[in-house]
Amino acid sequence: LLIVGSSRKSMDFSNISYLLFDHDGVLVETEYWYFKATQRGLAHLGIDLPLAGYRQHLVDGASNWEVARQQGIAEKDISAARANRDRYYQEYLVNEDINIEGVEEVLTTLTRRFHMAIVTTSKRQDFELIHASRNIVPHFDFVLCNGEYPRAKPAPDPYLTAIAQFGCDRSQALVIEDSERGLRSAVAADITCIAIHNDFTAHQDLSAAEQRLPNLRTLAELLAR
Repeated sequence: LLIVGSSRKSMDFSNISYLLFDHDGVLVETEYWYFKATQRGLAHLGIDLPLAGYRQHLVDGASNWEVARQQGIAEKDISAARANRDRYYQEYLVNEDINIEGVEEVLTTLTRRFHMAIVTTSKRQDFELIHASRNIVPHFDFVLCNGEYPRAKPAPDPYLTAIAQFGCDRSQALVIEDSERGLRSAVAADITCIAIHNDFTAHQDLSAAEQRLPNLRTLAELLAR
C-alpha cells in the first residue's frame, strides 16, 4: 500500500506537539476479535451476523443487537448474550495475537518529541486487560476510555476532552485514526487527522484525512521531516 495524500495542500507538521492516538486497529489488532465475539454472542439468540453486515454497522452506527429486538427477543436475553460477547472478547484478548508489528519501536521514537495520549472507545476493563503484559501505555501521558468523555465517537467529545486535558490548542494536535467514525470525531473537533491503513476498516470513507498512510512507521517518517 502506497502513501496516499489528501486532495488538500500538504500540511506542515512542524507546529504539532501533541499526538492523539486511537487504540483499536492503530496500536493493537483487536477489531476482528470484537466482531467474532459479537457474532458468537448473537448466535446464542439464533441470529447470524455476517462480516459484511458488521462492517457496515461500523460505518452507519447501527446496533448489532437491533435485529434481536426486532424479532421480539426479550431484553434480558439480549443482555445475557451481550455478557457472553464480553466474555468471549476478553478470552480473545488474552489468547489471540493482537500485536501490530513495530508499534512499540515507533512509540519510543515519537515520545522523544511529542506529548501523546490514547483516545479510545474501548471499555477501561478491556483496555487494562490488553495492556497487562504490554509496554505501550508507558509511552503516553494519559488514556481516555469509553465513558470518560460525554459522548463517544463520531461526536467530537473524546478528542476535545483530550485537548482540554493537555491544555493545548487544537492546531497543535494531530489525531491518528483508522476508522471513519474516528475520523469524523476528529473532523468534528476541528483537529487534523491522519488515517493509518487497517484491512478491517479499508472499506470505509477516509477521504477527509489529511494523509492516509500504510502503517505507523510511515507516520514517524512523515513527522520527522
